[in-house]
Amino acid sequence: MNAAGRRQACLSAMGVTAWVPRTAAVDSPAALEADVPAALVPSAGEGAPDWDTLAATVAACQRCELHQGRTQTVFGVGARRARWMIIGEAPGQEEDRKGEPFVGRAGQLLNSMLEALGMRRGEVYIANILKCRPPNNRDPQPDEVAQCEGYLARQIELISPRIILCVGRIAAQNLLKTQTPIGKLRGQQYHYGPQAVPVVVTYHPAYLLRSPAEKRRAWQDLLFARHVFAAAEEGA
Repeated sequence: MNAAGRRQACLSAMGVTAWVPRTAAVDSPAALEADVPAALVPSAGEGAPDWDTLAATVAACQRCELHQGRTQTVFGVGARRARWMIIGEAPGQEEDRKGEPFVGRAGQLLNSMLEALGMRRGEVYIANILKCRPPNNRDPQPDEVAQCEGYLARQIELISPRIILCVGRIAAQNLLKTQTPIGKLRGQQYHYGPQAVPVVVTYHPAYLLRSPAEKRRAWQDLLFARHVFAAAEEGA
């Protein structure tokens, strides 16, 4: 199958037809850039842990009560110098069992979303706000997020991605330090940390599985993210 055929197959898996037009918002990302304060995370600086040390620290972490019910931590997966970083909410039951983020049906849909943009899962880096599964897949609590925040910040610093794609309300609100609903966060460009990494927000794949009518909006978000990424590459 050629590239066009693979892209069509991925779009079909997402439930998006090939003729979906690009909206003015998607084709004009500069007009949508929001003047929103970044989530200021101090640089880890000299003496900060490298990848292996960070992974070992996370694996042994007992900083919050979530460690008591986990099978294992879910550190992250993908290319350690990826240009795209995907950030989700927290591990679910399957992720807790396998030790890898975004597996199962939601992971398959995320893979299709990436492939629709011409990328493979192994080309990006995928991580979560939390490294341990909350009981019964409940929302992360503020103290739990605070304990994991430094781990994620160091991952972002080590990767130095050109763009962060936040999938889902929990990921977006915690990374950007806002309570703004996801519907209002979509379609705008934000920046994270001292490196001012561009951030784009879209729906979580699990939500798209429950609400397939929103897949078309998610596709618009992905197109917008691609424009933001291209601008970041040109400015590098």
